[in-house]
Parts: sequence; C-alpha cells; structure tokens
Amino acid sequence: MWVNPEEVLLASALWMTERANPYFILQKRKGHGDGGGGLAGLLVGTLDVVLDSSARVAPYRILYQTPDSLVYWTIAHGSSRKEITENWEWLEQNLLQTLSIFENENDITTFVKGKIQGIIAEYNKSHDIREDDDTDKFKEAIAKFRKLFIMPEEEKLVNYYSCSYWKGKVPRQGWLYLSINHLCFYSYLLGKEAKLVIRWADITQLEKNATLLLPDMVCVSTRCSEHVFSVFLNINETFKLMEQLANIAMRQLLDNKGFEQDRSLPKLKKKSPKKVSALKRDLDARAKSERYRALFRLPKDEKLDGHTDCTLWTPFNKMHILGQMFVSTNYICFTSKEETVCSLIIPLREVRHTSRLISIKVHSMHTLNIVLSSFLCRVYSPVSSCSIRTFLILIMAHCGHKIGCELHFIGTSWCRGSQTSCSRPPPKSTLSGKSRAKEFLKEQAWKNHFTEYGQGVCMYRTEKTKELVLQGIPENMRGELWLLFSGAINEMATHPGYYEDLVEKSMGKYNLATEEIERDLHRSLPEHPAFQNEMGIAALRRVLTAYAFRNPNIGYCQAMNIVTSVLLLYAKEEEAFWLLVALCERMLPDYYNTRVVGALVDQGVFEELAHVYVPQLYDCMQALSVISTISLSWFLTLFLSVMPFESAVVVVDCFFYEGIKVIFQLALSVLDANIHQLLSCKDDGEAMTILGRYLDSVTNKDSTLPPIPHLHSLLTDNRDPHPEVDIFKLVRISYEKFGSIRADVIEQMRFKQRLRVIQAIEDTTKRNVVRTIVTETPFSIDELEELYTLFKVKHLTSCYWGSTSNPMSRHDPSLPYLEQYRIDLEQFKVLFALLFPWACGTHTDDLALRVFRLLDHNADALINFREFISGLSVLCHGDLTEKLKFLYKIHILPVKKMHTPDYRMYLRLWNQETKAKLENMKDLPKLNQSQFIELCKTLYNMFSEDPNEQELYHATATVTSLLLEMGEVGKLFCSPAHKTDEDEDDEDDRIPVCRSKQERTRCKPCDVETNSCVAGPLEDIKLEDSSPKDTAMSSAMLISDDETKDDTSMSSYSVLSTGSHELDDKLQCEDIAEDTVLIRNGGPYAGAGHHGKAGLPHSASIDKDWAITFLQFLASVLTEQALVQYFEKPVEISARITNAKNVRKVGHQHMSLSDYEISLSD
Repeated sequence: MWVNPEEVLLASALWMTERANPYFILQKRKGHGDGGGGLAGLLVGTLDVVLDSSARVAPYRILYQTPDSLVYWTIAHGSSRKEITENWEWLEQNLLQTLSIFENENDITTFVKGKIQGIIAEYNKSHDIREDDDTDKFKEAIAKFRKLFIMPEEEKLVNYYSCSYWKGKVPRQGWLYLSINHLCFYSYLLGKEAKLVIRWADITQLEKNATLLLPDMVCVSTRCSEHVFSVFLNINETFKLMEQLANIAMRQLLDNKGFEQDRSLPKLKKKSPKKVSALKRDLDARAKSERYRALFRLPKDEKLDGHTDCTLWTPFNKMHILGQMFVSTNYICFTSKEETVCSLIIPLREVRHTSRLISIKVHSMHTLNIVLSSFLCRVYSPVSSCSIRTFLILIMAHCGHKIGCELHFIGTSWCRGSQTSCSRPPPKSTLSGKSRAKEFLKEQAWKNHFTEYGQGVCMYRTEKTKELVLQGIPENMRGELWLLFSGAINEMATHPGYYEDLVEKSMGKYNLATEEIERDLHRSLPEHPAFQNEMGIAALRRVLTAYAFRNPNIGYCQAMNIVTSVLLLYAKEEEAFWLLVALCERMLPDYYNTRVVGALVDQGVFEELAHVYVPQLYDCMQALSVISTISLSWFLTLFLSVMPFESAVVVVDCFFYEGIKVIFQLALSVLDANIHQLLSCKDDGEAMTILGRYLDSVTNKDSTLPPIPHLHSLLTDNRDPHPEVDIFKLVRISYEKFGSIRADVIEQMRFKQRLRVIQAIEDTTKRNVVRTIVTETPFSIDELEELYTLFKVKHLTSCYWGSTSNPMSRHDPSLPYLEQYRIDLEQFKVLFALLFPWACGTHTDDLALRVFRLLDHNADALINFREFISGLSVLCHGDLTEKLKFLYKIHILPVKKMHTPDYRMYLRLWNQETKAKLENMKDLPKLNQSQFIELCKTLYNMFSEDPNEQELYHATATVTSLLLEMGEVGKLFCSPAHKTDEDEDDEDDRIPVCRSKQERTRCKPCDVETNSCVAGPLEDIKLEDSSPKDTAMSSAMLISDDETKDDTSMSSYSVLSTGSHELDDKLQCEDIAEDTVLIRNGGPYAGAGHHGKAGLPHSASIDKDWAITFLQFLASVLTEQALVQYFEKPVEISARITNAKNVRKVGHQHMSLSDYEISLSD
C-alpha cells in the first residue's frame, strides 16, 4: 500500500534489494521468506520484534531516490510480494517515463511526493476512510496485532507494552497487546516464536507482585493456568489498564452489555509523539470520571472535563485552602489536598454569575468569582451552564497546572429546593425530657452549621460536618441530609416528574418482580406503626414497583423492601425513590441483582479486612464459616435487620456520609468487641448467638422515637441479656480502630474479589446446567462441561463482535440457568460445522438452518443449551431410527408463531416434569415431493467426505428410486377430490406440511392406523421386487449396477428426474437451483436461506399429490447395508470438542473457541 513519503538515511541496513531502476528500489527485509536468511535473518527477526519494527508486518518496501542524492524516501510497503509488485508495476508504467522530463532533482522529488499523497487521498475518499485520532505508529501496531493473532476488525486494540513472559525459568522478551476482549503476547527470539491469547472473561485472578529477583511483575491466572509477565517500563499504567479491561469483561458476564467507545473525546494534536490510541484515552477518561463521581456522589452519567490545582477562599475561616477544582458537564467541584479539610459541590444550575480577575500584584494568580443565589429575584445576568463550563475549561487551559487558580464563592450557598423540608414532622415523643433536650441541642448545632457553612447541595463539607454526623442527625433533618450526602438531591432536581411518570406507567402491570414485591410488602418493618396500615404499604409498593420498572436488570431483590421502608419513614415518596436509586446504582453497586454479586464481593473484601485487622480471629471465623453467614445480612440491610431500629438509623446516617467503609468499620468493631467469646466457640451456631446478643444490646439513648419491638433474624438464647452498648460509642470506636481503611483500598480489593465471585458464579451456573440435563443425554459430565463452555463462548462472542440479533434483548437474569445463554442462527452455524457429524460439503449452512429451526421449540430464533444438546445427542449417540427420524423431521417445515416470552411460562416450566413425552413415529406428517428433493440433496452432500462415498451414493440412488415408486403407488389411493378448495389455496401459497386429522381420516382407503395413504397397498409389494432390474416404471432402471458404481458424478438430481412417466406433472430436478433452500413464509426465519432465497419457486412440475411417510423412508433405508452402517456408526464427540477448541476461522467475524493456551514453536 502507498504511504506518505518518509525519509530513510540507510537504505541497505537490514534490507535486500530485489529490483531497481534510476528512481525506485524494491527491497525485502532480511530473514523474511524461504530460507530465513540464516543467522543474520534470525537476528533481524528478533530485532524487529524487540524494537517494535513495522517490518514485521510489512517486509517489503519501495524507496524513491534521485540519482545524485543520498537521501531515500519510503513511498510504499507491503505484507506480500504480490501486493508490493502491483505498486512497482504501476510506478514503471505510469511514473517512470514522466520523471525523465524533469531537469531539476528537487522538482522530481516534489512531484513524486505530491503524486503519492494524491493517490492516498483519492483512495481514502473512494473507500470512505475517515480520519481518526490514532497515530501512524499505533496504526502499525493494530495491523501487527490483527495479523499475528488473526483478529477481526471488530476487535479493538487499546495499547501495547514491551515486557517479558516467563515460560518455565526462561523469560521471553516480546510485546503485550491489550485489546478490549483479549490479552495477547508475542515473542520471536532467534527463530523461536511464542504466542499467547487469553480472553479477559476467562481470567480468575490478576495481581501485581514483587519478588527479590523481579521487583515488578503481573500474574494472570485462568482456571487452568497461570502466566507471569515482568520487565515493564511502566507497570502501574499497564496494570491499571489490565484491571479496567478485566472489569469490562466481568460486566459483560453480568449483563451481556458490549463495550461502546466514546466518540466525543477531543482530538489529539497532529504529529503527537505518543503512541496512545483513542481507545486508551477513552478508558483513561472513563476511569477519571468514575473516581470523580464516586468522590462527590454525582449521577452516573456525569463526565469529567478536566481538573486543575487551585486554592479556595473559605469565608467561614477566612483562609485559602489548597486543593483541586474539577469541572464536568453539570458541576464544579473542589476538594482539599488533605482529604477531610473541605469539599464543595456546585451544580451549574445554581450559578448566577462568574468573572475572572487577574491580580495586579501577583501576575501568575487568576481569581475566579462565582456568585450563587437561592433567590430568583436577585439581579444578575444569567449565564448558561454550557457557557460557564466552556469558560472554566478555557481558564484551566490558560492556567495549566503550573499557574495557581483562586476561587471565590460569593453569596449564600443554598440549594433552591432545600427551603422545603423533605422530612416528615417529628413523631410525638413518649420519652424523657433529657432525650428531647439532646435532640433540641442537635438541631441547634446543625442550624448553626448551616448558617456558617451554607445549607443544601452547595454547603461546605468540613471536618465539623463529619463530627455532627457522628453525633447523630436530628429526626426531622434526617431525610434532607440523606438526600444531600447521597447525591440523590441532584438526580431528583434534574429529573422533575420522572417518578410520577414511572408510577403511572407501572400501574396495573404485572411481572415476576411485582409478584415478589407483593409477597414481601407485609414483611417490611411489620413492627412499625407506619406499615401496619394500607397507606404505608401502598407507598412502599409504589416506590419498589417504580424502581423495578426503571431498572429491570435488578427488578426487585429481598432486603430492598426493608431499606426502602426505612427511607419512607424519613422522606417523601419521590425522595425515597431517588435515595433507593442512589443506593442500588451508585453506593451499593450490584448488591440487589438476582445474584447479589455486590454483596458477595464485599463479603470477600470483609474477609480480607478481617485477615488484616483481626488476624487472631480470622482463622477461627473461617473454620466456622461465620463471616460468610453474617456479612450478607449485615451488608444487604445496612444493619437494619440485625440491630434495634433507633440504633440502625445512626449507621445509615454515617453510611450516606462516608459510604461503604463505615459498614466495614462497624462490622470489624463488632468482631473485635467479641473476640474472646468467638475464639472459644465450638460451632457456627454458638458464634451466631454471641453476635446476635451483642447486636441486640446496641442502644440509642438519645432517640426520641417510641420503643419499637426488634424482630431481627439472628439467633438468641435464654441467658441474661448482654450489657447495653451505646451506638455512638460503637461508631466512634470503629473510627478510632479501623478509620485508616481508605476508599481506594476498598476499590482495589473489590476488583480482586469481583473476579473471583463472578467466575465462581459462572462455574456454579455451569454445574447446575450440566446437572440438570446430564440425565437427558448420553454425554458424560466432562463432555457436557466442555460443550457448555463452547456454547457460552459463542454467545459471549456475539456481545463484542456483533451478531444478527442484539445480545441484550435475549438476556434476562431472572430466567432459569438453562436460559442464561442462548445463541442465534449465525452462531449456531459455526458450532454446527465444528461439532455436528453431518456437517460437510457445500450445504452445511443450509442443513444447519434446518437443524436450528427444528431445535428452536418456541420459534424465537434463539436456542438454549438444552435444545442444542438434544440435537447433538441424537446425531452422536442416537440409534438408526432416531437419526433417520431427526433427518426426516428437519425436512418437514413446521409452522410456528412468534410469541413474547412470558414469566408465567417460565414458572410453569420450573414446576413441570422434565420427562419428555415419547413421539410416535406414526404421528409424523408426510413428506411431500419438494421436501423429498431436499432430503435427497442432504443425503448426497452428507457423504461427500466419507471413505465409502461411492457405495453410499449407490445405496442412496437405490433408496430414492424405491421411495419414488412408493410415492407413485400412493397417488393411486389418494384422490385429489378429497382436498378442499381451501387446502388447495393454502398449497398454492406455501409448501404443504401436514394435513389435518379430519383430512387424514377422509383419505380412503388409506390405512388410518399407520397414517399412510400407501402403506396398505404396498404390503403386497415386496421390497426386493422394486429393484431397478425388475421395475419398468422409471427410466433410471436402464442404468446397470456396474454403470452406477462407476459414475462418480451421480447425484440425486439424475435419479429424481427420472421418477415419472408424466413429465408435465412431475418435478424436473433441473428446475431447482443448486442453492435453493425450503423456508416457510413469515416467521423469524424468513429470508434466512442461502443467497436470500425465501422458498421453492412455483412450478407446474411439482406433483402436489405425491407423498411418503416416515415408515416408508425407514423401511427403504433398512434395505441398504451401507446406509445402515453409516447411520449406526458411533461418533466420538471428544475429538470434535478438541478440534473446536483449536480451530480459528480466518477472515470470519467469529474467532477461536479455545481457551487460547500458549503456543510455542521450538
């Protein structure tokens, strides 16, 4: 291909000249091609890999040079001799003679460079090649990546790094390629090549370790192997990118959502020296935005635009605080260098005026004044949010990171919506005046804080704010502050009317989630008076149902009812809804899905923290399996189900302010407080009793709430109650002892545990699926597990390399295990070609279509694993009759209607018996003439690669002739008068499939018992009498046995075209195209045939009265020993599985199904 001219100083270094003329030189890289170039070629190949040379991908090039110059210019390179030769011939034919006209060498050079650039521009224009942000160096790496690992264009390379791969005790220096879905490594050293490809979805552990010999190394573990990489130039960047890509893969396993690149990033400057891809920049931006959103509790669609160092002028202490300013789509945020000193969130919707002042005394200091107001009548020129954001980005671009930026926030820092109280009136107290006095003092402390630091979303959050939270939030302010600290207030402010619309849309709708909600409504804080009447129950129902419709991937999960009922006690319905959104989607991610993945991940994090902070207790708790038991109930309900209500809400106060670290701290404090009793426990029941009694005793003496009976689920005994434990003291102890736990450390632990949990869930799913169907199939458990892995990989491949159907549309986590993964026709064709024994010849795809339609029981154009195995079992382990019945049935096109899956159907499926009803052979519909033609085509193509091909062809010819005779005889006993006009119209519109029961009954003198119109009369005809030498009803009988055996070109067409005397009424096989596929009109498969043909063309030669039954087909095949042996031949599926794991389809959108183990050539 032509390339923009680049200057080359040493033309002969590591290159060999093959052709030359006065202006151009064609060269080949040393060591490439036959012979390899000996030792020099091995050294050159090694250098190309180690130094990341483009010659590894393009070993041919063309140089331009004027006769009197020593400077060369690269104008073309190619990956093959054919490609580079085409460019060379074009130069000789179109350019060489023109150059002789020029007299000045500079003019020649200018002309050649301009001509080449013009060719490139014209090519890009004609092929609609758009300019992208990737540098030329990175584009070379992409080409190298796709060539080395046979990756399709859909697989996007993110970045690549130089490193060493340790295989045994020998390191192999090479390049680590990180793409969206794969980790790849390539090395070539002195003739030895090493390739490694691992799917991110297969990784079970990813760790960065250090040893004495290898200070920096990355360990990548899968289910069956472990790989070690070292000698990184920037291991931190590499490992963070690997973590991010592994997280994307785990997300795909959870919800089948493929990766979509963000195209809105700003373009790189031209001639950027960095080899950073647009995808790498996208992922970096995503990582920064995620940290930004987590830090300030912002909505999950908020994107960070930039950040800069600055100082913030704080009016409450008249000081400049050093920190960072962050600007995003809708917010300006600030956080101090010291984490707890000060933070600030300013929604752009609250900004009324901005200005920039440049200090006269300090020219390097820029001052930005931002005026906020809660009063709509305040007189300021309104500035749009977009203008403010652009203005701030320009300021940051001007200031950079070297010049300081000072922020002044003038005016009140209230949120407009904060003036209306969002909590319920405080309940009437029945407790002492001391508690009421404490509550009054708390309220005054918070009011003083609002006066000094501001109120609402723009409030300054300082160490004093945290201290007030730890002392307890007043009852009548709790709802307002929960909204503020969780960030739910921002989503509610930007989505007015959203909740009301959801409630209206969900009214009267029923699904699996709503049934579960109804079941749990009266179990939600039944001891609280608010939920002992229909008003409270109705509010809870509306909030839970609205969220189930907002997020169907979660829908409803147990424990959501308990948390939501507490939210409703302190907030209005809409506010409780947005608090639930913040809880489920941001603060406790993946906690409340059907698999409670987030809770299981945090359970693993808690075990790690327990191992670090209470090591003397860790081994004992692991032996008793107590941690896994307690953590789910503690974390899912935020201690609300295991602690007295008035104490648990204090935990919720701290959680909304500090996040999940509070829950970990408190859980560790509970274990630490009971360490001596737990060490003496002999079983898990005793340990649970100790912890239950302790949590029962946690009290809140400052509470003004009336006493509420505590009905938690932990076990207690009849011994004396545990001494009372003050909740505020317990919280403070947790901060003193375990307050060093950092949020970033928790996220790092979460990543490690997420890999383990999701892969464990996948393994459990596989075992459950295999256990479910192992009794229905002769395959062994090991074979079923291997087949399930191949099936799952094919499903996942469609998620990131495209498919004819949307993977998200067929993913429903509430479905049974067998329905979790389903494949469409295109994916099935690949597996059919690799695993099914009948897959051979040119009609493999057509046969795959027929098999797919037969296996697709509910006609939704998708098949699950059970359906897949049922078909494969018949072809691999079925007896002769089962295989022939399967072959017969795939050529009868049953008419099925599409229907939308309904949850009630799945409930019935779960409860019904799995034993299938045996199908009676006599109930199979007849095969008409056009279907019989296709059956014969299938038979002939099925034998195309068999060692006994000729014998099978001869046997098939005999069987087809015999069946034709049977069909002719059957016509004599089936009068066309028995058909109604409606039936004839139907047959004109579509291929006849099966007659109704009444029509079969009227068809006299047909044998009703055998459901055949010819079985009775044919009883008098002996099968051996219908051989070609004794029957005169077919012109095919003129062919002798010897001639038939010698005719290698015999096909079903030559036999079938001779089966009738009445040529005008019979089908001539030449009328049917080679690639015709019989497909019923309409339905999910319409138009899916080969070359888009939708059915058999209408022809007067089709005999609509001709038909045969399955019993006739079976009896005919049994007369030929060659066919009997072929269909009774056992199939070894293990060999096909091994082959499927190692095969890669070059140039196809689908790739290898293997586990991509290391491939070494020694």
